[in-house]
Amino acid sequence: MAFPIHRPRRLRLNKTIRNMVRETLLTPNDFIYPLFVTFGKGVKKKISSMPGCFQMSVDEIVKEAQSAYKLGIPAIILFGIPEHKDEKGTEAYNPKGVVQKAIKAIKDKVPDLVVITDVCMCEYMSHGHCGIVKKGQILNDPTLELLAKEALSHARAGADIVAPSDMMDGRIMAIRDLLDANGFKDMPIISYAAKYSSAFYGPFREAAESTPSFGDRKSYQMDPANRREALKEVALDIEEGADIVMVKPALSYMDIISDVKDTFDVPVAAYNVSGEYSMVKAAAKMGWIDEKKVMMEILTSLKRAGADMILTYHAMEAAKELEK
Repeated sequence: MAFPIHRPRRLRLNKTIRNMVRETLLTPNDFIYPLFVTFGKGVKKKISSMPGCFQMSVDEIVKEAQSAYKLGIPAIILFGIPEHKDEKGTEAYNPKGVVQKAIKAIKDKVPDLVVITDVCMCEYMSHGHCGIVKKGQILNDPTLELLAKEALSHARAGADIVAPSDMMDGRIMAIRDLLDANGFKDMPIISYAAKYSSAFYGPFREAAESTPSFGDRKSYQMDPANRREALKEVALDIEEGADIVMVKPALSYMDIISDVKDTFDVPVAAYNVSGEYSMVKAAAKMGWIDEKKVMMEILTSLKRAGADMILTYHAMEAAKELEK
């Protein structure tokens, strides 16, 4: 049977009916807010390519975390910008590093806010790559020990969840084994399981001061043309002990989000990355789009695609919109 018996517009007649039959509901509880913590005090440095985002010292990060929690955002994820970098990324696992200090300060002031930490070496390495480099090659296995040490240092500082983003093979198992061996069997791991070598990361390079000094990350991050490979990567990480898996970027990879959600019985995160955020900001600045409406449409579409949680720089603005 078809028209005139069926008239789908009947359920679109007014806002109340539309709300009643809405299939996808977005709330602040869906958001994870990324924050960049740096050394110093009273620092709140604008990130030019990401309007509204900042590099912040620990004292400023605590204020931002408190504001996020008041808006109903349940979690943040921390990225560190250390004062010193070297070829072993020693500040990544320094018990007195910027991320470790921030974890303790935030948990002291906002104990119920979930603090997630990005576990990677790129921000801490003098060459900007995500692993140990030898003769121009990024070495997989020697990097695993450093990643595990970093994750353990975050756990000891009081992190609620660790999130390895490096894309080294076997890093989930290495981290899980070291956490378990040191009394952190209940520490969840969010794996950046399907992380693509994407041009959408451009603004993040400025934010995290992590641009590689040579080459690119294509030998360890995924080829954007590959779809089935994502399921292989996710399956391996789950087998190694990942509790939540992530797809990154999000907007151009909603097919991957949907595939992962349909295939695996674990929570799925999507990272609405810097380039996706900055494009919205730039187009809005030019007056070409309605920023708030586009922002909310993008976030809703990511949840509709299957994301159980969304890492987004829009988190604070979106949470305020949802309050209205």
